[in-house]
Amino acid sequence: MKKKSVFTALMTAVLLSPVSLPAQTSSGAGDFIRTSRTQSFDTDFTQAAESTVNSVVCIKSYATRKQSYNPYGDMDPFGMFDFFFGPQQRQQPRQQQRKSEPVQTGLGSGVILSADGYIVTNNHVVEGADKLEVLLNDNTTYEALIVGTDEMTDLALLKVDAKNLHAITFGDSESLKVGEWVLAVGNPFGFNSTVTAGIVSAKARSFGQAGRQGALSIESFIQTDAALNPGNSGGALVNLKGELVGVNSAIYSNTGSYSGFSFAIPTTIVAKVMADLKQYGTVQRAVLGITIGELTPEIVKEKEIKGTKTGVIVASVGDRSTGKELGLETDDVIVAIEGVEITNMAQLHEQMAKFRPGDKVTVTYVRDGKRITRSATLRNSQGNTDITRKGDFAELGAAFMKVSAETKQHLGISYGVQVTGLKNGLLKNAGIKDGFIITEVNDNPVNSSDDLEYIYNSVMRDDAQDKVLFLTGVYPTGKKRYYAIDLSDE
Repeated sequence: MKKKSVFTALMTAVLLSPVSLPAQTSSGAGDFIRTSRTQSFDTDFTQAAESTVNSVVCIKSYATRKQSYNPYGDMDPFGMFDFFFGPQQRQQPRQQQRKSEPVQTGLGSGVILSADGYIVTNNHVVEGADKLEVLLNDNTTYEALIVGTDEMTDLALLKVDAKNLHAITFGDSESLKVGEWVLAVGNPFGFNSTVTAGIVSAKARSFGQAGRQGALSIESFIQTDAALNPGNSGGALVNLKGELVGVNSAIYSNTGSYSGFSFAIPTTIVAKVMADLKQYGTVQRAVLGITIGELTPEIVKEKEIKGTKTGVIVASVGDRSTGKELGLETDDVIVAIEGVEITNMAQLHEQMAKFRPGDKVTVTYVRDGKRITRSATLRNSQGNTDITRKGDFAELGAAFMKVSAETKQHLGISYGVQVTGLKNGLLKNAGIKDGFIITEVNDNPVNSSDDLEYIYNSVMRDDAQDKVLFLTGVYPTGKKRYYAIDLSDE
């Protein structure tokens, strides 16, 4: 027993004490011993935590709708990708509910961007909410308004009526290195101001999935092993200086709770999206006007690509596009944008997210083993450099009334919303008359004004070139009609 105790003590001494070795050792085990010449790294997270907790808020969402809503539908190709709202509130029995009083439906986090009350969070934290409540670290509560949302990046900008708030300092996510320490600050399970630590596990991660209703997601996540759980969504990812480097958005999990990896939207994307939402109400997106794919070893071999083994390969180039102006052709491989190396599609998305239509961009690509660098002016999805303005549901120019059960039975329809109070607007311009009952919009059934407004907003957020509402419906006389409403900017 004594020998065992001495051995344990010696091993402890070896592990905890500095070791001094001679410059040269004799043959044997000593030949394989090397001592570190680097300085010990600093793992004191207190300063970063203290400077961050007052900049992170708790966001409670309320809705009058009885059903819970998942903005990403049934899309979960891995069976473990969770955009989390936080713990859901139990509904009261129907006889005790008051329809006019919203109930809490979700819980998330947010980050204060400015002293006058602008806050960033995830789109999925606020989507579908009728009321938003922001709780500061000192327990002060504010009601928040949504300035703008962006489904493609899963970001939203909120505003509270306050002054002298503790705004976070922005950092540079591009300067992050794999292995660097980071802190995640948020409200997991409703526990305010919770701090967890981890390292940057990878950068420019993508799940390669399309967003809801066909809109492509812009994904270029910072992957960390900092523990995140329901309620952390929309919180801060900071470096050891306490600077914001990402907005926490997702976890990779079999259970819906943390089990190894977490993902944050980098500040390179966050800063641009927030600036656009504040200034224009919607994100100004520049496109190259090309279709692309990931360069894989199989494609390199099949197409005999020379000069690079990584990058993004061009599948096609649209007419009158920035890609055409750059001289891009099918099978060219994009390897850099503005001098920043591009090895995959996630990196390309992240770099392109910095620009607006009208900006100049320099692209480097490889063709037949030669590197070519050219510059061109970026355009929007409409092929021009115009500013895109936020759409307003009121431009339809009508009110919408619930259809009675008797009318539905008489007309043989299961759902619908009736146009009433028609005035000058898009519906009147399309030839629609008062009394028309809309049953479907873009092949989606509608049964309320909320349904119609949701589809309208989805189309306006979509980057597709054609923004159109295809209306199917019937007049009270039983006459069925179809209309197309063009929502594109003139």
